[in-house]
Amino acid sequence: MNNSIKTVNPFNNNSIKEYKFHTSQELEAILSTANDRFYEWRNTSIKERCRLLSSLAQIMEDDKQELAELMTQEMGKPINQSISEIEKCVSLCDFYATNADDFLADELIETDASESFISYDPLGTILAIMPWNYPFWQVMRFAVPTLTAGNTAILKHAANVTGCAMAIEQLFEKAGYPKGCFTTILADHDAIENLISNDIIKAVTLTGSEKAGKKIAETAGKNLKKTVLELGGNNACIILDDADLDKYMAVIVNARMQNTGQSCIAAKRFIVTENIYDTFLKRFKEKVAELKYGDPMKEDTTFGTLARTDLADTLKKQIEDSVTLGATVVMGNKQDNAYFEPTILTDITKDMPVFKEETFGPVAPIMKVKNAEEAFKMASETRYGLGTMIFTQSIEVAQNHIATIEDGAYFINELVKSDARLPFGGTKASGYGRELSKEGIHEFVNKKTVYINH
Repeated sequence: MNNSIKTVNPFNNNSIKEYKFHTSQELEAILSTANDRFYEWRNTSIKERCRLLSSLAQIMEDDKQELAELMTQEMGKPINQSISEIEKCVSLCDFYATNADDFLADELIETDASESFISYDPLGTILAIMPWNYPFWQVMRFAVPTLTAGNTAILKHAANVTGCAMAIEQLFEKAGYPKGCFTTILADHDAIENLISNDIIKAVTLTGSEKAGKKIAETAGKNLKKTVLELGGNNACIILDDADLDKYMAVIVNARMQNTGQSCIAAKRFIVTENIYDTFLKRFKEKVAELKYGDPMKEDTTFGTLARTDLADTLKKQIEDSVTLGATVVMGNKQDNAYFEPTILTDITKDMPVFKEETFGPVAPIMKVKNAEEAFKMASETRYGLGTMIFTQSIEVAQNHIATIEDGAYFINELVKSDARLPFGGTKASGYGRELSKEGIHEFVNKKTVYINH
């Protein structure tokens, strides 16, 4: 049995580092420390927790270049995008440092009691299982509100970004968080199942695949533990006749190609009305052709490699199966190990893998529809429910469809993105629960009713 993790740079295939899995005894000790710490940490003042958040933000800002380089080396993201990710984590800390006190304050409610209110009490130790595509942001958007609410956290990160996982633990330590507040564990899937069953773990959050989500939810459900699941996405990007392509084409291309297309909330299905279709396709091709592939450590690289070769293999199969069903390759579809060329497909039907499955990489299937009504109908033809984006100057038309799209997010003239100030999460096969905003900090608290008669 393999008892270690080896990280590899996907751009040049160079080995980076080897890490040994924690033993079962070490995992027990980590759980015990996190549990003991919780009973002290929950009594720490909100003012002190927010002060530590500000310290965390400052350390990330100071170490930004080093952290970004680690991320780029482990999962292939262009360095400028890695820097932006760390900066987003800094702003997340600032947001909760400013607002957590208000979010967690007792909520007074007038009843027949002399006094009645909701108290927001932390639950205990929360387990997070996180993905590699945004290795700092995904973890921080869980950890920052969860710890600030008074919980302790244990992270099981994706194996290929183990260096990032260890760096995040060190960031919390450097910022002055007491030992046991945030701990990274190195473990396999079997060990995780045992952890979820352990009484010390009070809830679980996962960002990952639908398959992983079902497995985690099943194990947590057996043990009556709350879960928050942020799973796959198949976001539609609707382009209506009057879309302002001059203003938004860069945003539209970025919606599919940022992070080399490896984002759950990327635009994965382009649904374009026929009157603008030819113009859109021409302009989209021109903009995609401007992407510059190269060493992701170089600042002028705008398009990187996929994080692993098997991800590129999966994408290749989805494209080939779609071509067999009638899709036309307009550009791209070349693979070299983990590299996958930006790819545009046309003649798309709803039975093709590139339309009905999640594609995790730089492929843009473009479907032609007659009108806005058909566009919104096609956008809804999916099992997923993370987000939809619409580009149009007819804001009223877009607003009229807010209730008909069943997703967790609906963006008009902007790509779907997460923002600390807004709740983030999905519906249907994209999971449940919310991260970020006030809703995010309330996911892992006991909303306790307090009723007092004097």
